[in-house]
Amino acid sequence: MPKRILQGTVTSDKNDQTVTVLVERRFTHPMMKKTVRSTKKYRAHDPENRFKVGDVVRISECAPLSKTKRWEVVTEASA
Repeated sequence: MPKRILQGTVTSDKNDQTVTVLVERRFTHPMMKKTVRSTKKYRAHDPENRFKVGDVVRISECAPLSKTKRWEVVTEASA
């Protein structure tokens, strides 16, 4: 099974080697047929503390690194 890769915006970089990434998902509501936006926050591993608040990054699934971290930052997303 392939690893999921998501794209989102860094909302917090206060923790050492960790960033919080806000990922937005858009889908059509099954009954109302209207586009709905839902967001979710993921904690991702950033070993070099490279990314700052506002950066758009790609994150990938990985083995659990701590109680809350199951994602790692792969690269900075273009545009």
